[in-house]
Amino acid sequence: MKTINFIFRVHQRFNLKRYTFFNIGNDHYYYDDYANEAQLGNNIENCYLEANHTLLDMINNSNGRFKVSFAITGLALEQFEQFAPEVIESFQELAKTDKVEFLATNYAHSLASLYDEDEFERQVKMQSGKIKQLFDCIPTVFANSALIYSDEIGEKIYKMGYKTIVVEGAKHVLGWKSPNFAYHHAYLNKVKILVRNSKLSDDINYRFSQWNWNQYPLTAEKFISWIKNSTENENVFNIMMGYEALGILNHKNSGIFEFFRALPFHSIENGITFSMPMESAERFKSEGALSALYPFSWTDEEKDTSAWCGNDLQHEALEKLYSLSERVNLCSDFMLKTDWYRLQDSSNFFYMNTKHYSDGRIYAQKIPYESAYQAFMNYMNILSDFIERVKAQYPSSIENEELNALLKTIDNQEEEIAELEKQIKKLKSKK
Repeated sequence: MKTINFIFRVHQRFNLKRYTFFNIGNDHYYYDDYANEAQLGNNIENCYLEANHTLLDMINNSNGRFKVSFAITGLALEQFEQFAPEVIESFQELAKTDKVEFLATNYAHSLASLYDEDEFERQVKMQSGKIKQLFDCIPTVFANSALIYSDEIGEKIYKMGYKTIVVEGAKHVLGWKSPNFAYHHAYLNKVKILVRNSKLSDDINYRFSQWNWNQYPLTAEKFISWIKNSTENENVFNIMMGYEALGILNHKNSGIFEFFRALPFHSIENGITFSMPMESAERFKSEGALSALYPFSWTDEEKDTSAWCGNDLQHEALEKLYSLSERVNLCSDFMLKTDWYRLQDSSNFFYMNTKHYSDGRIYAQKIPYESAYQAFMNYMNILSDFIERVKAQYPSSIENEELNALLKTIDNQEEEIAELEKQIKKLKSKK
């Protein structure tokens, strides 16, 4: 039986304000509050609340047959908690149905998986902890920022305890293979790989509202018929996109919400089910290994990582940023740590790219700078101020070897304290 996994990536970036050379050392606040408030307000009004309400109705009206999953970044959850608690509440209502799965992902929607393994692990633990705190769910499936993946990254994810990973259906990785099967890691047979069907996902995400598309208008009946008429033994269709597909990229007047509301009826009528990624990983056997020697992602036709680290400007910014990792993670300054995560958001480096995208019309709408160089200079001015703040905590005269030793001592102390606390609890229970 064929099944559909609907997975939505939910992320809210922090927009950086215009920050000049003369601000360095004088202004430690880096964000455009007006842009952030306007962006969040627009997303709440046009997407989050109505989309969550729509999906909840779909679950209830289908007697729980419809299921959906979310990969929500920590930065998004931060903004929801502070400025939009009603959004958190609407996700909690969805969680109560038990027909929703929350995936583990990167807290800051960062590129840490490419640059800093320890930072990557810290961010995954933070995001998973936040999901547990807010929704009482422990994520068991992983989806990286922009689905960035390689064999090496897959091994890192496995070491964190995740045995199911969602990846992009990149042609140069799949080859002749279909995305509509479960696979396993190149050399870790226990790690299941679920592949995003990029065509079906982008049909909804990018093409749904394009009147000049040869399949326009896309109806629920037509969409389900494509899945029904696929090769007989193709069994799992992973449809993943940004949540902005509902109400922002596709305005509600486009009929996007009506399209989704009709999906359960047509799928049930055609014997197609809905699942969550963990269910699919358990249900379907692997059709073979999927190997990727080099990192790839879900971005543009190349499906590589050049959108964020493909030119000298991006390389310089990323290397300077991640060279601070050890020092930042030693300090206890709350605002410094907060800025650390916000500055890692991959969109900051995306704005510095100089590529010409096949779907440039869509991307151009998101870039708030006139040029890649302007984005780079603005970011580097902010980073220069941030570096001075970090140096004030841990001067550059301290060698990295000393920092590593100090980090190890702190980690050992934390483990010892945790063990002593366990012993105290045992003694109290015996008493």
